Amino acid sequence: MATKPGILTEWPWASLGNLKYLVLAPFVGHSIYSFFMGKEESQRDFSYIFIFFYIVMRMVHHQMWISLSRYRTAKGDNRILDRSIEFDQVDRETNWDDQIILNGVVFYIGYLKFAETHHLPLWRIDGIIITALIHTGPVEFLYYWLHRALHHHFLYSRYHSHHHSSIVTEPHTAVIHPFAEIVTYYTLFFIPLATTIFTGTASIASIVAYSIYLDFMNLMGHCNFELIPKWTFSIFPPLKYFIYTPSFHSLHHTQFRSNYSLFMPMYDYLYGTVDKSSDTLYEKSLERKAELPDVVHLTHLTTPESIYHLRLGFASLASKPHTSKWYFWLMSPVTLWSFFITWIYGHTFVVERNLFRNLKIQTWAIPKYSIQYLMQWQRDTINNLIEEAIMEADQKGVKVLSLGLLNQVNKNGELYIRRHPKLKVKVVDGSSLAVAVVLNSIPKGTSQVVLRGRFSKVAYSIALALCQGGTQVMIDGEEYKRLKALLNPEVATNLVPSKSYTSKIWLVGDGLSEDEQLKAPKGTLFIPFSQFPPRKVRKDCFYFNTPAMNIPKHLENVDSCEVRKII
Repeated sequence: MATKPGILTEWPWASLGNLKYLVLAPFVGHSIYSFFMGKEESQRDFSYIFIFFYIVMRMVHHQMWISLSRYRTAKGDNRILDRSIEFDQVDRETNWDDQIILNGVVFYIGYLKFAETHHLPLWRIDGIIITALIHTGPVEFLYYWLHRALHHHFLYSRYHSHHHSSIVTEPHTAVIHPFAEIVTYYTLFFIPLATTIFTGTASIASIVAYSIYLDFMNLMGHCNFELIPKWTFSIFPPLKYFIYTPSFHSLHHTQFRSNYSLFMPMYDYLYGTVDKSSDTLYEKSLERKAELPDVVHLTHLTTPESIYHLRLGFASLASKPHTSKWYFWLMSPVTLWSFFITWIYGHTFVVERNLFRNLKIQTWAIPKYSIQYLMQWQRDTINNLIEEAIMEADQKGVKVLSLGLLNQVNKNGELYIRRHPKLKVKVVDGSSLAVAVVLNSIPKGTSQVVLRGRFSKVAYSIALALCQGGTQVMIDGEEYKRLKALLNPEVATNLVPSKSYTSKIWLVGDGLSEDEQLKAPKGTLFIPFSQFPPRKVRKDCFYFNTPAMNIPKHLENVDSCEVRKII
């Protein structure tokens, strides 16, 4: 929100939340009906139904830039700013799709109101040339002076300060503006479109090409990494006046009083508002190498839908890793495609970067899903990926590499250490930390617990610690014999081979059945020790989250976890 919100700051559908897409529903429904149910061939206008596909195209385009930018800034090569992204920025920028909804509404109303928009041809070269000329001249010129006006303290405090709250920009920062400001921009951008439509030179190609150009340049300019190679300006030096770079616009967000241009810096050069360090920052960003972390956590994908919960996916889902949305079925082709890709190909990739004081931390992901870890024929492939990641970390000078839950195969990395005795990187797992969190979750004074579910290293360690501390652990089946063999006779007395369900403290892992939950006494506290919590079956019982801790205040760039906890 701007520091002193002016009129028309809020979006008209802000109160609707996720239901805001219903604003488009009547138009989409009418366009589909008109196209497929029209009695006459003349009523079937592709231009009308194409608006829906145009909206979807814009949303996909935005998301592709968001994912690419987060991946590249996590790697660190060509990164422009090193500052962290805050929680407030993530929350503020979740409504990046509002302007696409507005675009759709304007296009639908324009189609229904003006006959000139009907039955547009697919291609007209004159319309494309007119659009390019009008954008280069009037649109860029008017935007430059509008932008300078928005930096006057009166308008800045009421509108533009909302956009400049994001110092470290992400692609969707480009479209985070108050409603009135977006309407003003759209008015400028519609000048070329309106000109071609009312002169009869418009085509679907000219409208789509101009929209892609606007989105491409806008999203690229707000990336926090430099991607335009230096040779492009060497081949054609005047190009620097007609295309800006991400570093050029990044300076506008850090210096505020320079680099006002939309996409073409020529007006900044013409009126003397170019930041003197523009060329230096551009070259410095291009030369920047990928970041060398001190610590790496090697994790993996879980369910096929987990690709959307990564920070590279949707920020709104990254803080809710176990949720499923109704619209996931619409994206099932993408989900299925990603699943098959991981079967035949995959390479470890950087998911996130953090900073703990001076300690650089990265999270790398093995592109394999949990179900693939259970397939015998995938074992060698997964082991090779883990080994390659360990070797890569060693070559980069990483001090510590921690293994995620399912990556703790081959005796938690012991095999890799034996195979490469000269490894400098220390390979560890987080099981001891998970054990400590679970033990601290058990209410003080507890004298007896039930241990259920599929056993793991964490489960064994918890049972040993509890028995040694004098707490009775009730275990059923073969696991009792295995655990008893590990304990000395005195401590083993606290291990109880029982099917009793009288205790109200249950430590549970994967594989806990619903039937077992139903046998627990009323008021039972279920404390998970596995990666996923059990499905909540009982309303008269209490369920803890997966083992987690509060994030230290010195840990930076943790912007995808709303509750500020880390597994």
